[in-house]
Amino acid sequence: MVQIANGGGNFGPNSSFRAAGWSCCFHGRRRIAFSFLCLPLPPAITDNSVVEKRKTREARGTKVSNLMGFVIDFRKEGAGSSGGRHSWGFRSLMRRKQVDSAHAKEEGNQLAKELSVLQLIAIGVGSTIGAGVYVLVGTVAREHSGPSLTVSFLIAGIAAALSAFCYAELSSRCPSAGSAYHYSYVCVGECVAWLIGWALILEYTVGGSAVARGVSPNLALFFGGPDSLPFFLARVQIPGLDVVVDPCAAILVFVVTGLLCVGIKESTLVQAIGTTINVFVMIFVIIAGGYLGFQTGWVGYAIPNGYFPYGVNGMLAGSATVFFSYIGFDSVASTAEEVKNPQRDLPLGIGIALSICCILYMLVSVVIVGLVPFYAMDPDTPISSAFASHGMQWAVYITTAGAVTALCSTLMGSILPQPRILMAMARDGLLPPFFSHVNKRTQVPLNSTLTTGICAAMLAFFMDVSQLAGMVSVGTLLAFTIVAISILILRYIPPDEVPLPSSLQNSIDSVSLRYSNIPQEIDWGNPKDPAGVSQGAIQHSQGKSEVSVEYPLIVKVGQGTLDEQKRRKIAAWNIAFVCVGVLLLTSAASAEYLPSIPRFTLFGVGGVLFLCGLIVLSWIDQDDARHSFGHTGGFICPFVPLLPIACILINVYLLINLEVSTWIRVSVWMVIGVFVYMFYGRTHSLLQDAVYVPTAYAEEIYRSSADDQN
Repeated sequence: MVQIANGGGNFGPNSSFRAAGWSCCFHGRRRIAFSFLCLPLPPAITDNSVVEKRKTREARGTKVSNLMGFVIDFRKEGAGSSGGRHSWGFRSLMRRKQVDSAHAKEEGNQLAKELSVLQLIAIGVGSTIGAGVYVLVGTVAREHSGPSLTVSFLIAGIAAALSAFCYAELSSRCPSAGSAYHYSYVCVGECVAWLIGWALILEYTVGGSAVARGVSPNLALFFGGPDSLPFFLARVQIPGLDVVVDPCAAILVFVVTGLLCVGIKESTLVQAIGTTINVFVMIFVIIAGGYLGFQTGWVGYAIPNGYFPYGVNGMLAGSATVFFSYIGFDSVASTAEEVKNPQRDLPLGIGIALSICCILYMLVSVVIVGLVPFYAMDPDTPISSAFASHGMQWAVYITTAGAVTALCSTLMGSILPQPRILMAMARDGLLPPFFSHVNKRTQVPLNSTLTTGICAAMLAFFMDVSQLAGMVSVGTLLAFTIVAISILILRYIPPDEVPLPSSLQNSIDSVSLRYSNIPQEIDWGNPKDPAGVSQGAIQHSQGKSEVSVEYPLIVKVGQGTLDEQKRRKIAAWNIAFVCVGVLLLTSAASAEYLPSIPRFTLFGVGGVLFLCGLIVLSWIDQDDARHSFGHTGGFICPFVPLLPIACILINVYLLINLEVSTWIRVSVWMVIGVFVYMFYGRTHSLLQDAVYVPTAYAEEIYRSSADDQN
């Protein structure tokens, strides 16, 4: 509530005006009511009555504090006429955290800042280029694309780049180990952030286990077959049980976990070596295959079916399949706290890594499809068989070495992000503090890393997780989608309040008292610059305010303030329209079993919502606060809102088209996560007792707290 002193339009504790209108914001267990439209109080209220009123509120569990001329009303959740005992839980789902800063991180829990651009590129390329490319080329060419496989890789690379642009901006603005979990917590809310973090835990655990179990079959080629492997590496079926244990996979997971526990610098060096070997193997395939192609006349392209044997639809279907070969660059974002210069290096690392992967994929596909007609490709070993068909049997050992090193690099890239996400969630109170411990010597999240390694090793040892591999895609695509939505929120309706710990209540009261005792005047024509109020530099302009004839002491709000609130509301609704429209459009496009009328109805409604949201977001102004949100000076995502909306559309379409069995398994995991959040995360969240204040005054409150401690 804005309080304005009698006769002068100044802030002050003896004000006789009460604010009403928008912006009752519910966060955590407290509510802050900021209002801008001034209404008259009954003239009978005096200073004594105000004091009595405050005493009454405190007796009801309410604490009122004058902060920078705003009355901040803190109420326990569930208070109020409509909340009751049950409403507070729903409010807590939408509470948002502050962008991590030096104030938010405890001493002793800091990760080592050791990573540069080259190391980030090694992490990105190593996590992205797995052994799948050595198989995917043959499968997609035979079943979908034919010789147009190169175009499929290009289209998929462009689609992945849309998500990479969004990750690049958010990782430089909010450099936190939590990656997509942290971005959604800052921009969307706690409940969505929890679900994203929970899905990523599943993704990295299952993904790492699946990669580890792929090593022993490739390694067997060097020993002459699976039966020739040493006993401690060979797969064994447990008698009486339909379980095939893989000790090689478990040993490899433990080795990688040990490397990650030593330190980020050492583990990244090992991953860089493996990535370099893999890249050189792919370069060998490109050069040697290109030489053979020119010698043989590129027989794979001299076919009567042409470049698009399955048509454009087949090429696009191939793009949807090979899109998953680009998953992995998001691992770079999870190392944000360990980067020396995150604003510069993170966007470069993500962009260069994705570009290298796309170029290598395209060149390998050009060569292999040209050596052998697509219909004659071996779907299991397309690269090795292509060289073997031209008398180069020895090349199988080189490509197998590349596949093994690629698997090892991908395994490290799968296990690396999960401990950091566990640590970030534990820091926020959503998981037990056990996971937030950082070893003081190695400066890595030791407990989280060991827990991740043990779980992944057990899965890799006992379970054939190949059927669960589709669950990895769900976590990744959900993360890509929420990151794109976060970009829209950041640009149009960024958080204008920050949560402060309740331990700073004395500093909040101190700053509040300071501003309530200093006469200040308001420039309603510049409502977006509250910093001027905090500096006492804003002067009241007679030409920018209006005085009511009926109530001559009422200073009305400027048109700019109302316009800003209206703009934010319009933007929020249209972001929602875009999301709903995308869901309806992709559902209609994928639901071939639906009758024509319901399907075209979904198309029509979804198309209208989607286009309306896109047009309105393109027309209205973006929020000025986007220039100062988080850490400035980093990468800025271009073509907003078109680029993030296209990203949302692509990712949701891929999600909708995943198998039903995959969604059933993921749903079981997510239901477990909901119960964990309800009974632990929600009640232990650090935002449970947070105090939300305007962003412009957070730093001053921190300074006041530091001065008090000194």
